[in-house]
Amino acid sequence: MPILTARTLITAIGTVEYPAITIGPTGLIEDISTDPTIRSTAILTPTFLDIHFHGAAGEDLMAATPEGISKIQRFLATRGTSHYLPTTVTAPIDDTLRALEHLADAIEHPSAPGEATPLGIHLEGPFLSHIKRGVHPTELLQKPSIALFDRFQQAARGHIKLLTIAPESEGALELITYATHQGIRVTMGHTNATAAETNAAIVAGATSGTHTFNAMRALDHREPGIVGVILDRDDLFSDLICDGIHVAPALVRLWFRLKQEKAILITDAMSATGMPDGEYHLGSFAVTVKDHRCTLTDAPDTLAGSVLTLDQAVANLQSFTNATLAQAVRCASSHPARMLGLEDTIASLRPGQPATFNQYTPEGRLEATYLQGHRT
Repeated sequence: MPILTARTLITAIGTVEYPAITIGPTGLIEDISTDPTIRSTAILTPTFLDIHFHGAAGEDLMAATPEGISKIQRFLATRGTSHYLPTTVTAPIDDTLRALEHLADAIEHPSAPGEATPLGIHLEGPFLSHIKRGVHPTELLQKPSIALFDRFQQAARGHIKLLTIAPESEGALELITYATHQGIRVTMGHTNATAAETNAAIVAGATSGTHTFNAMRALDHREPGIVGVILDRDDLFSDLICDGIHVAPALVRLWFRLKQEKAILITDAMSATGMPDGEYHLGSFAVTVKDHRCTLTDAPDTLAGSVLTLDQAVANLQSFTNATLAQAVRCASSHPARMLGLEDTIASLRPGQPATFNQYTPEGRLEATYLQGHRT
């Protein structure tokens, strides 16, 4: 049986020096031992899980064909991402239902070798704030509705695993409670919520904040709002787009210092990711991409997703905050897995689990990804 060796193995809870990892015929880890005679200088880490991802490689997940989704998943694997949540964007209800159906098809169809795996769907919109809607069109936003959510979940065949909602909206607390009781994680975003409204949503079951700082009520010294609550509460996860465009490095440092084990890196990547500058689409919206900055073509002051990849986000977090490779990798692997309740199966790196690793050089450069024991 093949044995994969390295100088260091970074796991969700610690490190193993001089690991020798035995990989079984089905691509599972059979044993992890140590051997001080190993001469490898490589560093092995968990692969990445992107919980907020709209597309890449010229393909948009709201309308991608099966071939397009496969293209996206191959691209993700080249950037160290083994699992992801395909994420919707606000659209006409019928368009959203069709998108959920084809994303459910992708989830139920096993990914080909060398491709990332979709774990479930992140429903971003239409239950968002008109004031903090970002690119989401105001005429298509909806009041939180259990009946409409049920239509979405039926189309998704039960695969919605994460819901972004503005907690101050009428009916939001009822939907948060309802979704939470179904085992769905609820994250608060595109919101103008006050601190009191945010805390009420947490009591109802919300567990996280969506792209922290972006499309949120600004922090104020007398009304801390949702950002103040997210930064203050130790029990709340918080995800962030760490590209140096969406959030200034000084605030990335503050966020990381305060959130630590609840910090999650996301990309919010759209179809232009991995592509040259030009004109693209995020759902039905025209987007102009120039110098890594994505903006609505008809509203160039409005950011529209990103072209970030998680390997770059991990590198940026280290650069902006002096985080170690282990700390940064966990923000893109074990932390999102824990938020989703998947910590026992994703990024755990223990016998019986898939032999799925990222391999780094001693200088911290991603040089290879292994999916179920196979180098991609």
